[in-house]
Amino acid sequence: MSPSAGVTRNTLRQQIADALRDEVLAGRLPPGREFTVKQIAEQYGVSATPVREALFDLSAQGLLASDQHRGFQVREFTVADYRAMAEARALVVEGLFRNPAEVAVRPEGLASIRRRAAEAVRAAKGGDLDVLIGYDLRFWRELGQFVLNPYIADFLTRLRVQAWVFAVHRLRRDGMDENVLWFGHEELVEAIARGDHEQVHAEMRSYYGHALAWADRLEARETAGNAEGNGEGDVEVRADGPSAGPGSAMPPQSPESPGHCA
Repeated sequence: MSPSAGVTRNTLRQQIADALRDEVLAGRLPPGREFTVKQIAEQYGVSATPVREALFDLSAQGLLASDQHRGFQVREFTVADYRAMAEARALVVEGLFRNPAEVAVRPEGLASIRRRAAEAVRAAKGGDLDVLIGYDLRFWRELGQFVLNPYIADFLTRLRVQAWVFAVHRLRRDGMDENVLWFGHEELVEAIARGDHEQVHAEMRSYYGHALAWADRLEARETAGNAEGNGEGDVEVRADGPSAGPGSAMPPQSPESPGHCA
């Protein structure tokens, strides 16, 4: 294989992986959707090799499940999965900011992050989920560049994408409001810019606490739905949902606090 052919194949591989990831994040490939290498190759008009490689890349990122007999399937994340993602991110970020030596804030990078933050907040308040997901992922990815350990940065980015895969179809189904969408991007980046580690911790505790509270509400709704489906009678669920239980890593926010993004 010539060098140019290798570059072309790798480019195709990345383009296909990016396109499919966007389809999943947009909700156009819903959880449980099955497809084969042949179907995707025909859809994009390319050979099977870069498609297979792209699908295995997405499987390694936890977005797809693979079966040698049935092909690939968009992974279905449960509320328990989402809760574990939120708790894992909280623990890692808490650890990072407890040790400032692990984080190098570069002033030249803050201007771009501030723009991402402003656009994400604007999209959240406008209820534009597609735009919000794009800017939110860019915001956290650029913040992740301040983390000196690339493995940690990659881990946090991967968890964030998985969390959006969990959230997107639920938000489209249930609607979006200030109780579930986070508007705190700008406050967080300014606290980081000032080197105010206490305020960074406060913003992150509030953020993850609200994420866990949303998981509690979803879990309560699913429990109520299962009870009704099993003929166990009505189950009363508070409109504001329960508070985070003993297993939660952080407390839920107060009602006036901002919501969360995935």
